[in-house]
Amino acid sequence: MLKLRRATVIDAGPADGPEQQLVVELDGRTRPAIADVALLGAAQPSDEVIVNTQALDLGLGSGGYDIVHVNLTRGLAGDGGAGASVMKLNYTSIQHAVSPVEGERLNLPLQRPVAVLALHGQLAPVAWACAQAIPGARLGYVQTEGGALPGGHSRTVRALRERKLLAGHLTAGAAFGGDGEAITTAGALHHGLSELGWDAAVCGPGPGIVGSGSPLGHGGLSALDNAHAALALGCSALLVARMSSGDPRTRHRGISHHTLTVLDLLLAPVTVALPAGMRSPVGADLRAGLGAVFGGAMPSRPGLELDVERPTARGPASITRHDWRRAKVDLPAYAVSGLPAQTMGRGLLEDPLFFGAALAAGAALAELVAQAAAGDVAGEHDGSEHERGQRAGARAADAKLRMW
Repeated sequence: MLKLRRATVIDAGPADGPEQQLVVELDGRTRPAIADVALLGAAQPSDEVIVNTQALDLGLGSGGYDIVHVNLTRGLAGDGGAGASVMKLNYTSIQHAVSPVEGERLNLPLQRPVAVLALHGQLAPVAWACAQAIPGARLGYVQTEGGALPGGHSRTVRALRERKLLAGHLTAGAAFGGDGEAITTAGALHHGLSELGWDAAVCGPGPGIVGSGSPLGHGGLSALDNAHAALALGCSALLVARMSSGDPRTRHRGISHHTLTVLDLLLAPVTVALPAGMRSPVGADLRAGLGAVFGGAMPSRPGLELDVERPTARGPASITRHDWRRAKVDLPAYAVSGLPAQTMGRGLLEDPLFFGAALAAGAALAELVAQAAAGDVAGEHDGSEHERGQRAGARAADAKLRMW
């Protein structure tokens, strides 16, 4: 049930961004709150508002504020989405109309790489590492479900856009508030890679993560759908491994059970990058992670062990079939980049493996971008347009056969 309360705005921050920071008074106490400016307009001190207090009352680490549901003093700003034709957040009290980016043309296969996130905290190191390897690469971000839905809630996206490390931001499905709105993740990827000219895309949830302790009940599982969407469009998919050397929960240490579950359930192989020179914890920690995916019969299913030279998977075939790669990472350089470096309250020093894995994925993504670009150049100078089209069709058919 919604937990809505009446409150009064006593302090209002600037409304020049997608979100406005507020302080409200509720039951004689002051509380932090945020308001979506695009949906609600700007608030002013003394405005009477209705706020959703659920997250703050529950003490959620990623939701330490009330959310303004409606401004009773000023009502809703804007024109109600004049000219828009599709609803987002359908049949909720904040349903609103948008103009979807999906067009009528379908250009397949896309043959561009897509990095699939498990957590929003991986976005900045992935984008930074990719840009270090290929300066000027046009990398776009598709925000999906699994975490925060408002596109304007991500300070990371704003920082990356300001530094030109992201070429665009599309919000797909229930997520909203990006540069463009897509009905589906596949539609967003197709639009960004085919119409906007992105060299690659990063796809994953917004800040925070929805979750429980169960194998399938968490926002990280959105990576499964996102990777399948990328593969279906003829993209090379790179799964950004969630790893940790500092998480107090055993199931997330080493390679998280979130990542292992996705790798197990995927219908086709993907690329996975691991940081060179940084060894994932083995033994009890990692075996517990595998146990969370495959059950308790671990003696017959040994854990994934990483040696110094290269990652070697000695475990279930569903895990070993993927393309495991090593990539060099530069944690000190990222530390001084000024980009966000926090995950679940832990920084680089507390959890270097988390950031090392994301940086490795960014480096591997750059490799895939370079490979795609080389393929484009070879195609431009190799045969007639008809012949190139035939080869592209054959590659697509061959990829589909390999998937099955």
